[in-house]
Amino acid sequence: MKVLPIILLMMLGLFTVGLAQSGRRGKSEAAPTATPAQVQITQDVRETPESVDYSESSPNAPRSISVRTRNKKSKKETKKETQLPTQTTNAANTTAAANSDEEEVIKVETNLVTIPVSVHDRNGLYIPDLSQANFKIFEDGVEQEIAYFGTSEKPFTVVLLIDVSPSTEYKIEEIQQAAIAFVDQLKPQDNVMVIQFDQQVSVLAEATSDRQKIHKAIQRSGFGGGTSLYEAVDFSLRRRLGKIEGRKAIVLFTDGVDTTSSGASYESTVRDAEESEAMIFPIYYNTFLSSRGIGTGGVMSTPPTLGIPPMIGGRATGTSSAEYTRGRVYLTELAAATGGRVFRPDSTPGGLNAAFEGIAEELRRQYSIGYYPQAEGEAGQRKQIRVRVNRPKLVIRSRDSYIVGANEN
Repeated sequence: MKVLPIILLMMLGLFTVGLAQSGRRGKSEAAPTATPAQVQITQDVRETPESVDYSESSPNAPRSISVRTRNKKSKKETKKETQLPTQTTNAANTTAAANSDEEEVIKVETNLVTIPVSVHDRNGLYIPDLSQANFKIFEDGVEQEIAYFGTSEKPFTVVLLIDVSPSTEYKIEEIQQAAIAFVDQLKPQDNVMVIQFDQQVSVLAEATSDRQKIHKAIQRSGFGGGTSLYEAVDFSLRRRLGKIEGRKAIVLFTDGVDTTSSGASYESTVRDAEESEAMIFPIYYNTFLSSRGIGTGGVMSTPPTLGIPPMIGGRATGTSSAEYTRGRVYLTELAAATGGRVFRPDSTPGGLNAAFEGIAEELRRQYSIGYYPQAEGEAGQRKQIRVRVNRPKLVIRSRDSYIVGANEN
């Protein structure tokens, strides 16, 4: 009888060992599942931008607006068809095409899409010796055949769009000095138009190369009530630059806040910018604290009640922090839609003079690439664009998309 308990104890021991072995087997079988993840990480590390032998334009952040087809025909849709310039890499041989400046702007006419492209090294220096063979262009991820390539250094027209609303009152001298500094970076043949806006939009100087007229117009800018930023952008794009051929841009001095526009909106002007032929370079001034009497160099003129716009002389000088955030996003989208950049005077390396020199250089020296889309697309459709150069560690700036125009009825 003593043998039976011994046999039971031995069976219990064998069962326990089996359970232990079963647990270890579970761990050993689970271990290989970590291997694929480790391999994937290794592959991701190898495929970093530093390891490739080309540079590529980066897509901008998604727009906050939807694409809608216009009911009326846009400027691009009503233009006459133009002849495709003869393919060449010699700027001297493109004189006939340059007269119409068709090779310098993004357009969708007779199905030809042409875009300006800026290529710099990481120190901001222009790369001047590229040829058509160095470029590739992709639309919606599909490589396109380059039908036209050109380079040139040509004069351009720029609008200085100056915010003179109450919120910028503490910054007006700095803005005027910055605007004059930009003009001083230009060449004699470049044209400048000066427009100011508060509640109203006023042209202080039509496009001219006369530096004295430009300086006087900038210094003549004065304050009024309200901020019709959206209407000012709409006016500049449609009623001024829309009538001018060649390279063109807007340098916009503002805090991005709109309070009184009624004929234009955030959405409509970003869409106009995307469809326009002008680059927009916002010079962003954060006036949130200064408009509340904080950081103006003296005693606060009003208590720092954030979110409640104070009054100076019966005029509102600011809005809520949320609207300032919206203003910053708006300026970023304007720049992204046109291939421009946003600059902040307080955080621009080398100061605004260096920034303005870069803007002027970028406008004056660009490559132009044209292609016929393999897929035409439908009216109102946004087409994504990427530009690639077969040299590493370069900075490439161009529009990242265009909108297919509405069909004529």
